[in-house]
Formats: sequence, C-alpha cells, structure tokens
Amino acid sequence: MSKLSFDSFTKKIFIKASMEKLYWCWCTVDGITSWFLEDAVYTSTAGETRKPNEPIQSGDSYTWKWHNWDGQENGQVLAANGTDFVEITFTDSKVSVSLEDHGKAVLLILKQHEIPTDDENKLNIHHGCSNGWTFWLANLKAYLEHGILLNETEFDLRNIPMSGFEFVNM
Repeated sequence: MSKLSFDSFTKKIFIKASMEKLYWCWCTVDGITSWFLEDAVYTSTAGETRKPNEPIQSGDSYTWKWHNWDGQENGQVLAANGTDFVEITFTDSKVSVSLEDHGKAVLLILKQHEIPTDDENKLNIHHGCSNGWTFWLANLKAYLEHGILLNETEFDLRNIPMSGFEFVNM
C-alpha cells in the first residue's frame, strides 16, 4: 500500500516471541482463544472439527465468538502455510497475517483488504476493524511478552450502548 485508502489498511508490531509461538497463536483454537477470542471452531474441508492444538489448513471454515459480544463471525481460511502466513475471509473482506523474523523479535504484519468502500463499511470495517486490530495486536504483545491480557473479561459490556465503539479493551 503506497497511500492510505478505505479499501485496505495495514498494522505492524514487533513481538518478542518465536515465529512458532506466534503462528500457534493465530492458527490453532488453543492459540487464538488464549489472547483474542472466547471460542473458535475450525472445520476441515472433510467436515471434521479440528482439535484444539491442530493447525488450521487452507480451505477450512471457522466460527469465532468474542468476549462481550453475542454475535459470531463465520469465514474461510484462504491460506495457511504452517510457518509464517495465514489469510482468512473476515467481515466482507480479507485479513492476512505475515510473520517476519528480525532476530530479537518477529514483525507481525496484519493487512485487512478488499474492504467495500460504501459509507457503512468505511465506518464499521475500515474504522472499526482498524481500531480493533490496533488493540488486539497490543493485547497479543502484552500476552506473549508480559503474560497479561488487556481485554475485558470481568465486566459484561454487552448491555452498554455503543460499548463496541467506546471501550478500548472490548
């Protein structure tokens, strides 16, 4: 991306963890529910539910559920190479995560792209997801480097109007 636009955004963060640990955090049920989701289910192309520590594969489908949100996200795993790249469908767009080893840390590059550019998606996907991913990547760093989680799991925010837009640790 050479310029800013509403059809994509990129977020980057250095995290002091191994590539294997970061890939596990994104590509297994146990990994992604350790820092991001309340629950996740991955289903293979053969219709079998993946085990908690079994890495996802290209062609899998998923169902994600968050803390403090009653809805769920369903999508497809478009690519998963087993080491440093995963891409999924997500909220009428695509999200890719790339990992680059930089010696003392891994550079995680998240790109959400193919975002529809109507006003509703500019607000909900571009603005909302861009803010959300900023928090969640900071949460992943805090979890892996310091053993703490920043997301809210103690207080139920679901009945607070606008909580998804106002709470920074949703």
